[in-house]
Amino acid sequence: MKKIYLYGMIVGSNSFRLKEFVKPDEYSEIEEMFRFIGGETGTCATVLSSLGANVTIDGNHIGRKTAPMLREFYKDKTVNYDLLYFDENYEGLEDYIIISGDTRTPMGTFGHYFNSAFSGGAKRWNTPSEKAVSECEAAAIDPFFGNESELAARYCVKHGRKYVTIDCKYDSFIHKHSAVSVISGEGIKNTYPDKSREELFPLFQKNGGGLTIITNGGNELFYGRKGGEIKSFSPFKVDVKSTLGAGDTFKAGCTYAVAMGMSDDELVRFASACSAAAISRFPFQLNPPAVFEVREIMASRA
Repeated sequence: MKKIYLYGMIVGSNSFRLKEFVKPDEYSEIEEMFRFIGGETGTCATVLSSLGANVTIDGNHIGRKTAPMLREFYKDKTVNYDLLYFDENYEGLEDYIIISGDTRTPMGTFGHYFNSAFSGGAKRWNTPSEKAVSECEAAAIDPFFGNESELAARYCVKHGRKYVTIDCKYDSFIHKHSAVSVISGEGIKNTYPDKSREELFPLFQKNGGGLTIITNGGNELFYGRKGGEIKSFSPFKVDVKSTLGAGDTFKAGCTYAVAMGMSDDELVRFASACSAAAISRFPFQLNPPAVFEVREIMASRA
């Protein structure tokens, strides 16, 4: 089993699947509702464990509201959470997601969480573990925790560990030294709202030391390396139940592929197939894709 270190966001996730999407001043029927561990790193860990990896998670502090669920959720998975700090004096981070068809709207308190921390308030996240980084075979780093996220990347560089990251700035240390840097449409909208992905890709490609991938939901994605050609790939088509967690699953697929030493083309195909498997069920977090399912999707377009 490959040993993988993940540093980033782990939250309690509450999802509500509606018959029809909410409209102002109108009643909406909830068809299904679920509560599980989510977040970019929490979801990634779930998928990697299902793919057969041995995962260590690290990142934000876990509050009293989320702690029991986290322990229960991971009890039958190859996910080690010993590095996490459990704070009984803190309620914890949760998100709430409304879903209908391929439309979803997340809600939470992340703006307050980060604004408070970066303006001098309490930083409710860990310093990354250099020991865990040195012992892993691959890593994935969320960039959201500022200096601590960069430190995780620096530890990877120091110990020669390849890592995957998401939605970084093209001139950041984390992007420049990553093995794979995935940029989503949401990431572009939040960081570079006035630029298109066609404008941004050459900038990411020029400043990257590894593979850059710019996704576009269920549409064609771009990928390539510094000095190389820009390639494209059309995601696998499946019957979509929900797009919740598609990007996090893509990241998990990239991380697994890096650990397994896949080529760039195979990595993109594998990560895309992981996402396709995930969005074909709801909620996939309770039934994450296995390697054989991912391979079957890949074989469907031989």
